[in-house]
This record gives sequence, C-alpha cells and structure tokens, in this order.
Amino acid sequence: MTAQGARPIVSVIVPHYDDLDNLRLCLALLERQTFPRNDFEIVVADNNSPCGRAAVAAVCGPSVNLVTAPLQGAAHARNAALAVARAENLAFIDSDCRPAEDWLARGLAVLRDGFVVAGRVEILFAGAAPRPTPAEAYEAVFAFDARAYARKGFCLSCNMFARRADFARVGPFRSGVSEDKDWSQRAVRLGLKLVYDEAVVVGHPARRDWPELARKTRRVVGELYRLRCNEGAGALAWAAYLTALAASPFVHAFKLAFSRKIRGPRLKGAAILLLFRLRWRRLFWFLELLRT
Repeated sequence: MTAQGARPIVSVIVPHYDDLDNLRLCLALLERQTFPRNDFEIVVADNNSPCGRAAVAAVCGPSVNLVTAPLQGAAHARNAALAVARAENLAFIDSDCRPAEDWLARGLAVLRDGFVVAGRVEILFAGAAPRPTPAEAYEAVFAFDARAYARKGFCLSCNMFARRADFARVGPFRSGVSEDKDWSQRAVRLGLKLVYDEAVVVGHPARRDWPELARKTRRVVGELYRLRCNEGAGALAWAAYLTALAASPFVHAFKLAFSRKIRGPRLKGAAILLLFRLRWRRLFWFLELLRT
C-alpha cells in the first residue's frame, strides 16, 4: 500500500462485476508482486454488483481503493477507476485474471512514452489435475491470442500498460463496442506503438461449457457489430467478413487437430464439433443483427 499522500509509480485498474472469488484471488496475487507494494495502488471499480458494495469492500480490504461505476459495462468501470487513479503509469487487468508475480515489474520495464504494452494471456483449466472439457480445449487454442491480436494492431485490456499522458491523448474507453480493440486501434492511429511482450503474463480461466461460451460469443458479436458499423463497414465488407466466418471452421479444425495445447483424439474431435457449432451460431447472430 502506498504511503498516504505519496504518489504511486503505477495504478492497477481492475473492473469488477459480481465475481468475488476471482476478485479475491486476483487481489491476493497483486499483493504478492515482486514490484514494491508501496510503489503501486490498486483501484477496483465495481459495476453495480448484485452482491452489494459492502461485500466487495470486504474482499478489497483497506489497501485497495474501491470506487463505484454507476453506468453498466466494463468500459464505464475502467473509466471510473481511471478517474481516481493517481499514477502516471497505468496497468490494466480484469478481476478474473491471475497475474504472474513479476507481472507489474516486467510490464513497467517495457513501458515507454508513446508505447502501449500488451502481454501474454495464458488459458487456465479448472482443478488441480484438470481434464479439459471441449469448451476449455477450444479456448486453449483460440481464446486470448494476444500475440496474434498485437500483429493485427490491437490488444486486450485484461493485460495492458500505458502512460497516463498517452491514454489521455487517445481518450476514454467507449461502451457498447469491443472497447479494448476500439481503444488500442485508436491509439495506433494516433501514432502510439503497440508492443507485445511474452514475459508480461496473466492467466485467465477458460470457459468450461457451451452456455459460458455462447454467452461470451453473443456479447462479442454485438460489440464487434457495433464497432464495424462505427467504422463504416459497407455491404461488400460485411459479405467478405461473413463468408470468411462461415469458412473458418474448416480451416481452424486443422489448427485444433494438430495443436499441442490439448491431447487425445476424443477431446480434439469434441472440440472440433464445438468449433463448427460456435462459429456458425456466431454467423447466425451476425445475420440477425444485420436484418434489424
């Protein structure tokens, strides 16, 4: 905890919504960082959790600055935390992520003026000796591919570092769209350099079943749809995107079949079936939005 009145070197921004167990673990891992605890602050923005502010405050304890984000959405929560953050360096992580013990130290070692630092996101399976479900196997191969995203010019806000001055140039997160993709693409267009570093690591639990994957995918479809509309995507651009989406399971099935991240023909076969179901359902949801 930073000394009272002293400005911390870095502010850790943590949006939260009704996930006390993961928040508790995330905060415990932040307390164990190799970076000196007196040199960073943790700001948790609670997004109207049904469990109530008192329950969230009990998990946070006195060493965490807890604020309320009255407008719903992760973008609003991050912006609410940023409004009270005091440091010139900003580190972004989600409440269900598990930072490596050197996460802050490594991220800050890379950060420079004009940089946005993106780190690696490891997919975690449940249990001490886990047997992955098909959904977990799918996530292990396809979810949170931060290196690939960085090559495409955007990064994930669950593992991101930026200078406050650079963040101010780009502006706040925008709600209703894929906010991390939108923000980092705006940053790149303004001339900031997106830097990916494999050693800046957080873990993220995999979704375990179809309902969890479907909820996530339905939300992402809506955010991407609004983002592409804001970018002015026309009929031809949509046709090309939807055609690629319909064909993608045939291509990505090979990626699943030959991946070293999961083992066993039965598990890979089940994950491939899930891949086709999810991608074509995603196509259907996009078509629904385009017809409205």
